[in-house]
Amino acid sequence: MKKIKIYTDGACSGNPGPGGWGALLIYNDTTKELSGGLADTTNNQMELMGVIKALASLTEKCDIKLYSDSKYVVQGITEWIIKWEKNNWRGSTKKPVKNKELWQELLALTKKHTISFNWVKGHADNPYNNRCDELAVDAIETVR
Repeated sequence: MKKIKIYTDGACSGNPGPGGWGALLIYNDTTKELSGGLADTTNNQMELMGVIKALASLTEKCDIKLYSDSKYVVQGITEWIIKWEKNNWRGSTKKPVKNKELWQELLALTKKHTISFNWVKGHADNPYNNRCDELAVDAIETVR
């Protein structure tokens, strides 16, 4: 099974507003960059889209170490989602979970791979995370 590292990030100019996401996939010595955006979105949606688009780009089952600076994404997929599913996609306040469709899409994609989700500090000294941020910010300009 291929071992891949994935870094992702999302950004929004206004929240909601135009947004972008970026992803960096690393396999051996090969690096692939992905990005995209939406004219009217939120930061959390773009954080999720970075992960979704990166995982959806893979064509075979992989062993993945995924890195995100979004605690919303990392905690959501590793902790909160279990309760959300049990509670019919309602959060601790009994209100519907925001971005339910994106969470469901992400959950389906995680079942195709072996993934460890890892949080990294954003806008710090991680060059891969910083590059994903650049990709996300650049993508905002393409949808303005």
